[in-house]
Amino acid sequence: MTGAAADRQSAAANAAPVPGTELEGFFPYRLAVAAEGFSRNLVEVYGRRFGLSREEWRLLYLLAGEDEVTSLELGRRSTLDKVQVSRASQRLEEKGLITRAIAPDDRRLRLYACTDKGRALFDEVLPQVEARSDEILRAMSTEDRAALERGLAALTEAMADRLLPSS
Repeated sequence: MTGAAADRQSAAANAAPVPGTELEGFFPYRLAVAAEGFSRNLVEVYGRRFGLSREEWRLLYLLAGEDEVTSLELGRRSTLDKVQVSRASQRLEEKGLITRAIAPDDRRLRLYACTDKGRALFDEVLPQVEARSDEILRAMSTEDRAALERGLAALTEAMADRLLPSS
């Protein structure tokens, strides 16, 4: 490499990034990384100890507190798409944790309900998931936890009118 080429390579390596292109400073990326890290910590409980996927846990969580939920409502409340709901619910049904039935008034919809076995598993898993969550949050100061709660509430409210309809 010639002196000029080495100088150009050195200058490029030391150049400041173009403003706005630092991924680690991009808020949506930082939020996604934090959410993914938190979620992975919880997967240690419901995934490794109880054999549930993230999607299965999310559906079980929603169904455990309801008598019956439609497929549309599950998709909306779980933030899972139709395929994810279908696959996770099929696995939960195969494990005997939920039931699925075709809605009598609209055959395009499915009705989902938690079985006694599903509620029993949920009742066993939830305290352990909450304990792991609390363990992580206790590493933060009380002020930081309160600020996080306020920030999440404010972000959710700010997005409420801006959400695009799901397909």
